[in-house]
Amino acid sequence: MYRNDRIVPAAALVFAFALFFMAYLNTQTRVVEKVLEGAPPAMSVGTKGLLVFAFVLFIYGFIGLMSNWLEGSEFRPGVHTPEPSSLPVIAGIVLSLMLVVLSGVFVRTLLPITPAEGDPYYAPAWLQGGVFGAMMLILAFLIAIYKKFFQVEEVLAEDEKGDFPW
Repeated sequence: MYRNDRIVPAAALVFAFALFFMAYLNTQTRVVEKVLEGAPPAMSVGTKGLLVFAFVLFIYGFIGLMSNWLEGSEFRPGVHTPEPSSLPVIAGIVLSLMLVVLSGVFVRTLLPITPAEGDPYYAPAWLQGGVFGAMMLILAFLIAIYKKFFQVEEVLAEDEKGDFPW
């Protein structure tokens, strides 16, 4: 049967963290002769390339390890029913409550705040994006918990000399 590898995605994650660290060191140790007042120095093209390559490797490693966790390391034909447990239910309830709280915080960051002077103040875009990203991450965890602990799976096997060309 086919195996779902865990070593290559883990190595990709380690390499991605090494590239993130290299990009961090590149931005911290670079000497900039003239910097505008209060503005941080801009990243170089090489640093941006390191970050993009590290991000792609991180996504590849994360998807590989998540696939190994959800589907197992070896595919065995047949119907697989999940074992009943109360821990996934509790985790689902806690994550759902966190999602509700974060959705309220996200709506609050979208609404303008009027200070005493009368000018409306909006929350910064990085805060709105961070809260939205945390909501999507919690939603992904909820879907992964559902697939792992509540969904019945059926693995089908086919001969290598099957009728289909794949």
